[in-house]
Amino acid sequence: MSRSAAGILRRALLVAAMGLLALIMYAATNFAGFSTRSEPTAIERLVARAVRRMGIPSKARNAVNPVPFSTTVWAQARAHFADHCATCHANDGSGRTELGENLYPRAPDMRLSDTQELTDGELYWIIENGIRLTGMPAGGGGGGNDTDTWTLVHFIRRLNELTPDHITEMKALNPRTRAEFEEEREDDAFLEGKEAETPAHHSH
Repeated sequence: MSRSAAGILRRALLVAAMGLLALIMYAATNFAGFSTRSEPTAIERLVARAVRRMGIPSKARNAVNPVPFSTTVWAQARAHFADHCATCHANDGSGRTELGENLYPRAPDMRLSDTQELTDGELYWIIENGIRLTGMPAGGGGGGNDTDTWTLVHFIRRLNELTPDHITEMKALNPRTRAEFEEEREDDAFLEGKEAETPAHHSH
């Protein structure tokens, strides 16, 4: 099969898969509603994986990580993931966060085979470009040689090597929520003796 014919076939299959996904969404909306609280069906998961795979160019799929692994890269990867990715994916890659568990589809447990069986090139492409119709945004500049993104590929490959000390280290680097900022502000005010005064009661 020629390259142009293969490209046409790939696009046709992609359109068909997206059409099937749209049909599933239509049926869900009309018969059972379409809430992100529901678990994706087996068919949805199958179609979503197929669309994801077909959406990645074959050249990108076969790309090799140009960043050599080292203890320094491993530390950089943990820090980058904690700051940029853990809000949805959790520090351990399980996806068990309030945000990750309320996306549709759910943020995946990247320690499992559905993620680990992807090639390095596929992981890079997904991180760099995101995945349409999911909560996964494009994380890089769109080029093919972003060092931070390749470093994250190393991180994903070594999720099962994370230790409790690593997780503790990463927690300190996670973005803080508004509630955490407010709690910190109140703690600082208390330490400075500026706690809110109790309103005076007036006798009548």
